[in-house]
Amino acid sequence: MTEPSQTERRDAAVAAIRAHTDRACDTALVLGTGLGGLVDAIEDPVHVPYDAIDGFPRSTAPGHAGRLVFGRLHGADVAAMQGRFHLYEGWSARDIALAIYVLKGLGARQLIITNAAGGLNADFDAGDVMLIEDHMNFTGHNPLTGINDEAIGPRFPDLLHAYDPALRKMALAAAGQAGVPLRRGIYLGIAGPSLETAAERRYFASTGGDAIGMSTVMEVIAAAHCGLPVLAFSAITNKATGGTDQQVDTIEDVLANAAISGEKIARVLAALLPQTA
Repeated sequence: MTEPSQTERRDAAVAAIRAHTDRACDTALVLGTGLGGLVDAIEDPVHVPYDAIDGFPRSTAPGHAGRLVFGRLHGADVAAMQGRFHLYEGWSARDIALAIYVLKGLGARQLIITNAAGGLNADFDAGDVMLIEDHMNFTGHNPLTGINDEAIGPRFPDLLHAYDPALRKMALAAAGQAGVPLRRGIYLGIAGPSLETAAERRYFASTGGDAIGMSTVMEVIAAAHCGLPVLAFSAITNKATGGTDQQVDTIEDVLANAAISGEKIARVLAALLPQTA
């Protein structure tokens, strides 16, 4: 049996969602580990569980509710993924990309991504927020491997401006308005789920990476493929320098520090979204 194309998968998922709600979606949000609480500010929310969406993956990571939330957020019509998909859960890069194509199919004009990440940069502290300016893909995967679906995007999408410069400029201004200091840097994506060894952390930092995590890269490649501008933030949840004073990381600490960073990201979005609506 022939595997359905991404266009066919996207259209089936969009139809299933539209059977539950016809709410508008101008801005799409992807919420990372420990950051799902950002949906609490969404007004008049409509929830669509992932298991009600035809062909959609399921979210199994800690702190991921596994549903789409539609509503109004600071004057913008949004659809928020309260939980995302990861390579380490066993999903393919193609499955992860599907969610982004669906968000575009729902009408999104821009995509805001958040993630939890370790701080490779020694200047970063847990609880900081980093505005992602670029990424390096160390996952060994690419969602565009295989036959290209021309109905979605080109065979060789350019990633030179994968993180939209205009949106980044607006985010920096919004952060200043909100009184939130933003770190700026390069996100390094790995497959996980094991955390990095001390030697790996020192190596990754030497490549120029500032933060490291297990998500985002597949989603950003898919967004570039389908022409969806991206803005992305990393919640720095732990030191990841690989130094002699490196502490053991726990999921409890990650979630606690993600909540601290999440409150800061929420303040930035409160200043930013009215300008993009």
